[in-house]
Amino acid sequence: MLNRNAEALFWIGRYMERAENHARLIDVHYHLQVDDDTPSLKGKLEGDEMVSYSKWARIVDALGSREAYEQQYSSYNERDVLFYTTLDRDNPNSLVSCVSHARGNLRTLREKVPSEMWDATNAFYLWLREKQPDDLLRESPHLFFGRIKEWTALFQGVSQSVMPRENEWHFIECGRYLERSENTLRIIKAVGNAASGEDWDNARAYPYLQAVLRSVSGYQAFRRYYADGISVESIVEFVVLNGVFPRSLHFALHTLDEHMRHIELQDKQLRTAHEKVIRQVSKVKADLACLEREDMVIDRNGTIVAHLLDACQQLGMAFAKTFFRMGEASA
Repeated sequence: MLNRNAEALFWIGRYMERAENHARLIDVHYHLQVDDDTPSLKGKLEGDEMVSYSKWARIVDALGSREAYEQQYSSYNERDVLFYTTLDRDNPNSLVSCVSHARGNLRTLREKVPSEMWDATNAFYLWLREKQPDDLLRESPHLFFGRIKEWTALFQGVSQSVMPRENEWHFIECGRYLERSENTLRIIKAVGNAASGEDWDNARAYPYLQAVLRSVSGYQAFRRYYADGISVESIVEFVVLNGVFPRSLHFALHTLDEHMRHIELQDKQLRTAHEKVIRQVSKVKADLACLEREDMVIDRNGTIVAHLLDACQQLGMAFAKTFFRMGEASA
């Protein structure tokens, strides 16, 4: 397989996973703010003036786009934030940009992937590009982001049901689960930052804790394990260490490892580099395996989460250096 094809497939998986994650995050944080009229974040937007930017900043922070947003906008409000995170084509990290990039990569590979995959992605893009900010507000953002999740579920269903289990499929899945690993950690980090002024044992922290679970659609699964025992430690333990919940970090890393090992390569030098990346995945898994619930108790400042997020990002760079053309491995 040419490295440009591997790169395109890997990023198709990442972009579609990122689009779904954006929809989950924005939907949850959007509705979280409905019950919270008290700004809890403060920061500098212009000069030395401290400006309260509250609830809408949480969404931008959760997507890691705060610096880029503030270069374009001087304040946070519903219309600007929703447009920037979903429909702004000048934002390379917006939802529409992710789908557009995935579609562009698929177009270069139409002879190598099932036609159903192209049809699903192309229809998703055509539907999304017609949307306007007023449409989101008029039709209900919850319904809009629900429809986004349905489109991404259609793409994943097609890839799971019709793609041969060959290198093309494994590269897409590697991209998906590496992106999912980073996203799960970003959700924990973002909610932790948003609630940094709150006492976790205070009732006011409850919506933030729920937001973590709902962002990964894990609320019902969590209740099966912990019943009413909602605490920051139990929630972080669930989304980081649970071995059977598909959006936990543990599950994502182990699945990534499985797909990495199934990639078959002919070139001896490339095989050696490939084995090195697999060992790097194993190191991250080993770090995770050493964690216990007690470690979550002392990680109130997010040190462990930051370490794991950095390890996943390093893993992405190692993957890119191994399989992609140098200088073209970022997005």
